[in-house]
Amino acid sequence: MKALQEKIVSEGKVLSDTVLKVDSFLNHQIDPNLMKEIGEEFAVRFQEAGVTKIVTIESSGIAPATMAGLLMNVPVVFARKRKSLTLSENLYTAQVHSFTKKETNEISISGDFVQQDDVVLIIDDFLANGQAVLGLLDMIEQAGASLAGVGIVIEKGFQTGGQLIRDRGIRLESLANVASLKNGKVEFMEESTVQ
Repeated sequence: MKALQEKIVSEGKVLSDTVLKVDSFLNHQIDPNLMKEIGEEFAVRFQEAGVTKIVTIESSGIAPATMAGLLMNVPVVFARKRKSLTLSENLYTAQVHSFTKKETNEISISGDFVQQDDVVLIIDDFLANGQAVLGLLDMIEQAGASLAGVGIVIEKGFQTGGQLIRDRGIRLESLANVASLKNGKVEFMEESTVQ
């Protein structure tokens, strides 16, 4: 997605060979116009998949997932990273390790919102080692729901997550696939799709 790539190049900050900071438009401050374009792109790419729910993980996945949900006219459910007094029964849970934060969280989704007859699209902000997506996949399997695919805003193609997901035969649509962050420069790959 050209507009996203341009935004990454103009506003993203390369902090190391593995860390890209995009907090000016995605991970802290949100660019609503860009999020609308991202939502439109996911809606187009998955329009024939029969999606009934979009699932993401708090917090940076919420904005792109919500825009896609609005355009696809389906609810968005986000996995919570922290326990809540109001979310204590009928839960699907999974352990997820964050590459960026270097911490493991137990994420959870209420069984009231993802059920066996759902066709779920996972949307997340970044794909690095794939742990967040694997955790969400685990919970979708616990629910007995079907998977439409995975939509990622920014994939770090030089890390293992994308290959891990593709090797499972899962449809993965990344809007920007970063090939390298070496020497402080962002280089992109061609988009990869598995049907």
